[in-house]
Amino acid sequence: MKTHDFLLELGTEELPPKLLLKLSNSLKGNFSQELEKLNISSNAIQAFATPRRLALTVSKLQSKQKDQFVEKKGPSTQSPEMAINGFAKSCGVTVSDLEKKELDGKEYFFYSKEEAGQNIKDLLPSIIEKSIKDIPITRAMKWGDSDYSFVRPVHWLVLMLDKDIVPVNLMGLESGRVSRGLRFQESSLSFSHAKEYEHVMSEKAQILVDFNKRKELIRSQILSVAKKNKAEVVIDESLLEEVCALVEYPRAFSGGFNKKFLDVPQEAIISAMKSHQKYFHLVDSKGDLLPLFISVANIDSSNLQVIIDGNERVIHPRLADSEFFWNKDKATRLDERLADLDGVMFMDSLGSMGQKVKRIEKLSSHISDLAGFDKKLSARAGLLSKSDLLSEMVGEFADLQGIMGGYYALNDGETKEVSVAISEHYRPRFSGDKLPSTNEGLAVSMADKLDTLTGIYGIGQAPTGSKDPYALRRIALGMLRILLEAKIELNLKSLIDFSLNLHLKGVDRGCGDDIYTFMMERLKAYYRDANIDSNIYEAVLAVSPDSPLDFHLRVEALNDFTQSADSKSLIESNKRIANILKDSDEKNEELDPKMLVEDSEKVLFKATESLSKQLSGNKDYKEVMKSLIDLKDSIDAFFNNVMVNVDDEKVKRTRLALIRRVRLLFLSVADISYLSS
Repeated sequence: MKTHDFLLELGTEELPPKLLLKLSNSLKGNFSQELEKLNISSNAIQAFATPRRLALTVSKLQSKQKDQFVEKKGPSTQSPEMAINGFAKSCGVTVSDLEKKELDGKEYFFYSKEEAGQNIKDLLPSIIEKSIKDIPITRAMKWGDSDYSFVRPVHWLVLMLDKDIVPVNLMGLESGRVSRGLRFQESSLSFSHAKEYEHVMSEKAQILVDFNKRKELIRSQILSVAKKNKAEVVIDESLLEEVCALVEYPRAFSGGFNKKFLDVPQEAIISAMKSHQKYFHLVDSKGDLLPLFISVANIDSSNLQVIIDGNERVIHPRLADSEFFWNKDKATRLDERLADLDGVMFMDSLGSMGQKVKRIEKLSSHISDLAGFDKKLSARAGLLSKSDLLSEMVGEFADLQGIMGGYYALNDGETKEVSVAISEHYRPRFSGDKLPSTNEGLAVSMADKLDTLTGIYGIGQAPTGSKDPYALRRIALGMLRILLEAKIELNLKSLIDFSLNLHLKGVDRGCGDDIYTFMMERLKAYYRDANIDSNIYEAVLAVSPDSPLDFHLRVEALNDFTQSADSKSLIESNKRIANILKDSDEKNEELDPKMLVEDSEKVLFKATESLSKQLSGNKDYKEVMKSLIDLKDSIDAFFNNVMVNVDDEKVKRTRLALIRRVRLLFLSVADISYLSS
């Protein structure tokens, strides 16, 4: 069958940079979905995105829809005549043209016919309109005196099938073959064929319409400019993507600023350059900030120095503001700001930020006491952890909260331990983020997260479905990561209850079990991401360890155990034992060694007796599981040679007690019967 090349380009005002990729991917996905619905094949759909255009090309687009057999099920033959006639009329035929077929013991009318496939030229207008209309836009704009709306005003529309224009009127625009180049050039670009889109845009307008190619070109230019400055550039991937969404014709260059600004904490300088100006910062071989930056222009100027001078003039007042905030904030100690925190609302029913830091102080001390950390230092860091929210710097750069608190603490004469704990207590902020580097930081981080989690959950604002407005799932996972990865042994249930009891009266103190279950579900997700079988998680959950770290060690031991060749037999034996014991009365089971008469049960008894003494209190679960594997032959021999449910009640109770002992040995780690597939 004949195929075509297709081109769609939607020319717009500058699109929101943080939404550009989402818009582009949505257009591509919608178009692909429409083709699939109509049973039209193609070779490849490629999406393109720049600040002023969304585009896609399709290669080997099927020229005609495949012929389709259409069958519609109608009412039953016993239905009222009006319903049957209505169905026939909706199909454009008479009742006599309908077929009768039996379905589930009942006879129905059916209409069927062979429909010839339509030409792609006839289908494209509706496909295009639907694909653009279905792009999710939260805030659409209207322009001029029209009723059309889109994320930004649309100014041109290119639609081509091979060499021909696909005639469509969309948002008041007639489709054509003419695109536009860079805004300041206002050049027109005409395409003679759909397949030459990317080439023409690159060669005639120097516009790399492929987002990823443009991003990698920017990366290459930035690295080259850094090398010329004999420095290292720190490339933040999210910033790189944002810059890529701001330029069509990228040209990287470097500039500088006054060295005096290096007296301000480097995070504040970096934040000012990054958030306000979209600059990349440079560091020396030791990682110290240099008075240099790299920016990316949207033009290849014959006089680049003019652009550099302009950017240096713009960054100076930004950095001067940061310097002013720094000097002003240092004049007020963190502990002097505590009273003002009482006037900052944390959340309805949970009180002020002042009340929150007092809870964090107590929780930090409690956690440190349990974990063997310094209670006094942790409590002090917890109390001061939110004071920087009232600083001018954090008011301007919200992403610096905690970090600036650490600097202000040092300036106030607080200990280094307190300072570092304050600066790191928001960690981990996101998946893959580092944990706090000190014990005090770990304690305050857990205290802050637990206070938020128990408080919001306790006022009935738990996540529902996919909605999690307070990011409680992320908070819970962050706390669990600390417990597991920092190897901190704590009883999670009692810790949750302790935190709940610190809250105001409006918080439900009886929801501790629900919070525990919620957090354990987060742990399940943690293991799923680590590609650990969910049955392993369920097997450990069945024995209800109090500590997430203890839970984790059991999971690791079970994961290793399942790799053993003998594990399958032991899993099935445990499942068999669990089934046998299900209906037994534990109180009546007495293990009287004198009642053991078969060699196989005597051997199993001795093996369990020895292991019970050997493994008592042992929390090296990997070693425990290795030892339990040694029971395999004894267990197999027992079930091959011994009948448990015999008529003699004393013998029966003894054998039930024996296999219960076997089960309890395994339950000291997990219920491995859950591992049975």
